[in-house]
Amino acid sequence: MTYDLAVIGGGVHGSTVALFAARGGMKVVLIERGQLCREASGVNAGTLTMQMTRVALIPYALRAHAMWASARDWLGHDVGVVVCDGLSLAFTAQEEELLTFRAGKRREAGAPIELISGAQACAVEPGLSAGVRLAGYCKVDGYANAYLTGLAYRRALLEAGVDLRENVPASGIAREASGFVVETPQGPVRAKRIVLAGGVWIEPMMAWLGIHLPIKTLVNQLVVTERVRPVMRTVVGIANGLLSLKQYPHGTVVIGGGWQGVGDRARGGVELLPDRIIGNVRLACHAIPDLKASRIARAWAGLEAETADALPAAGPIPGIPDAYVCGSVHSGYTSGPYIARLLADRILGREPDLPLFPIDRLLAPRGVSEASQ
Repeated sequence: MTYDLAVIGGGVHGSTVALFAARGGMKVVLIERGQLCREASGVNAGTLTMQMTRVALIPYALRAHAMWASARDWLGHDVGVVVCDGLSLAFTAQEEELLTFRAGKRREAGAPIELISGAQACAVEPGLSAGVRLAGYCKVDGYANAYLTGLAYRRALLEAGVDLRENVPASGIAREASGFVVETPQGPVRAKRIVLAGGVWIEPMMAWLGIHLPIKTLVNQLVVTERVRPVMRTVVGIANGLLSLKQYPHGTVVIGGGWQGVGDRARGGVELLPDRIIGNVRLACHAIPDLKASRIARAWAGLEAETADALPAAGPIPGIPDAYVCGSVHSGYTSGPYIARLLADRILGREPDLPLFPIDRLLAPRGVSEASQ
């Protein structure tokens, strides 16, 4: 059997491409080495925000936010999305300057962010510290329960007729006259087209095709508290991006902000650094003082992929017809579904509503690449 499309990697990007390609009439197989959305797509903070999104991605993030907000309509299943206000805080003069600059750039790109005083921010979020001098205020914000993402996609993919192969690691790709052969422990899988959507593993996947695409691996630490009484109602960050904070409906508070742990692509997140957990939690308590009364229930580390320019790798693979890549999207949980849907449109022969992010810009000239390996 030859599939119309084989997607390798079952995070938000790969699952979305597979879902819309199948709904577009293609026979699709999705190959995932573990369970769906249990890497970056399932262990992130679930933030759906414009205030931590790269300026160039704002138009994509706005559309993706609308997708998340209507997930029951297009995905068919609940992922615990809560749409609420978002605040990015400045406590110092330097942070005020940084916040003003970043909010201005994002506003120019279309994000509905306005600057408000500390007093106005406290009116929006009564739990805030009195030390807030300035805040970026955005009504297009919110969060999802990332842990539910895989369950929702799994049901949707099966309903769409996707041949879902979880816990099946792909080990290589070869080309043949009719398309591609993906090597797996279950035997070869043949497809006319392929999408590589492996997050931080996109780099070794691209090597199967003889292409060197450097992908950085970030090891983000996150913390969740025990269930506590309501202490906040918004998503809270700070100007320098080192805080992401929200309280879920059942009472737990998830604290993130990209504080780095120890790990890598081969081992995953293997060690948490206590001093950085303490720093992250202290910053959270500085923003929402009532958090000082809560206890940490758990902390973990998850991997995040990033290209050299922190913009996505999403589009055709140069020199290899019918091969595509999709991933490494900064704040990828927010923007991922929309960018992946654009790629599905391209594969289905439709003109995407917004441009993709071809990887040509990230590849060294062939002679240089070969000499460096």
